[in-house]
Amino acid sequence: MNALEAYADPPCLPATEPLKLARILDLDEAEHLNEVAFARRVAAGLPVSTVTALGRLVGRRRIEGRVVSEATLHRHRRSGTVLSRSHSERVYGLARVLDAIATAFHGDAARIDDFLNRPHPLLDGESPLEMATSSAAGADAVLKLVWRAQAGVAV
Repeated sequence: MNALEAYADPPCLPATEPLKLARILDLDEAEHLNEVAFARRVAAGLPVSTVTALGRLVGRRRIEGRVVSEATLHRHRRSGTVLSRSHSERVYGLARVLDAIATAFHGDAARIDDFLNRPHPLLDGESPLEMATSSAAGADAVLKLVWRAQAGVAV
């Protein structure tokens, strides 16, 4: 069971958003993260392994090159350095989107994948994954779409 499928059993999920995001991003020291610690971690740079974790969840080809260029990933892997702040914020934004979608679809992998990759009229025909990987504002647009749907607003 992957980190998104775990949303099918909410009592087994971590209690806080930072802990859920840490699970999605496969961060080792997750048990010590609160909102402030997670914010500091993102600002200091997330490990390259977080991009790999996202790729395992939604497809490597859908993530690498969109969130962080392949050349940048290769350079960071080779040098053992963390992602830049801007790349870390894009990874964080996408993790938040995946958390919201996994919650909305109760961990149903097929429905999550369909929603992420199907063009959406309220996103001007872009798929939620394309929009979420385009920028922090794109991730926010997808989050708002999911939240409106959960609130019962027609989307």
